[in-house]
Amino acid sequence: MALPQLVKQLVEKKLSDYCKSKVSPELSEKIRMGFRIRRDNVTLFESRPSFPEPSHWVEIPVAQFRFDPGTGLWTLYCADRNSRWHYYVDVDPSKNLQNLLKEVDQDPTGIFWG
Repeated sequence: MALPQLVKQLVEKKLSDYCKSKVSPELSEKIRMGFRIRRDNVTLFESRPSFPEPSHWVEIPVAQFRFDPGTGLWTLYCADRNSRWHYYVDVDPSKNLQNLLKEVDQDPTGIFWG
């Protein structure tokens, strides 16, 4: 199911601002942040130039936020080394995406940013 339109607009604004704040303009040729919305999942990723071919950018998954339209709750997922998603148990689902984004940013377990 797709995100409700208002929720989608809020997510786009919040994550656009977040991605812009994470990388300084002078580093934009070496690293970028982005996100992708697919149905009710929002995937946050980091992009870097490929080592053998710098003109080709490689996306590295950071976190995924899943929205349950029935409850209005967001749930946080982390990726393993094979880019498979797993429920992140250290923070409860939240109606406020910002709470989960804060957990990713602080990364107390080192699973999102390494």
